[in-house]
Amino acid sequence: MGFVDFLRASVLLFAGAATALAVVSVAGSASADTNTPVVFALSWWTVAAIAGLWLGRRMGPTPGIERLLASARATNTLPEVEPGNVIVSRLWPLFVGTVLTGGIAFLIPQPAAIAAGYALGVALTWRRQASAVQAIEDRDGVRFHLDKSSPFGAPKLVRTPWARKIEPVSSSSATS
Repeated sequence: MGFVDFLRASVLLFAGAATALAVVSVAGSASADTNTPVVFALSWWTVAAIAGLWLGRRMGPTPGIERLLASARATNTLPEVEPGNVIVSRLWPLFVGTVLTGGIAFLIPQPAAIAAGYALGVALTWRRQASAVQAIEDRDGVRFHLDKSSPFGAPKLVRTPWARKIEPVSSSSATS
């Protein structure tokens, strides 16, 4: 699976998990006699959204993704395309956390509200990472793909050759 596609899918899945957890936490809080849990949840989500917008404001890749791209091994063969397997093996903590906290939200809504804030923050922090990696791929004429690795270890990338993007020369710079 292409790394850019994985990043885009991750943002959508984190945002979807945040939405689902927010809905079940508010629904779980509806049976309470007070609105205090909902007020605290909305405050936390606002803080998480502001932090995610602030942390995700830069156009370049984060230092962790830069290290991952730099450590990618070069190969001339495309890896197997298994998007479902890659997403499940890389994002299993998101799935488990969403199911567990969402499952208890009608008994105890606070963990789902907290998890919704974290998922929202991650989605907003990663929102520009796919574009940053895409720009690097276009500049260098390569494509990054996720390689098979343990679901409990760090992800590994492979770098394959691709078409390089060549910018057209403007007429003013051609005469200089």
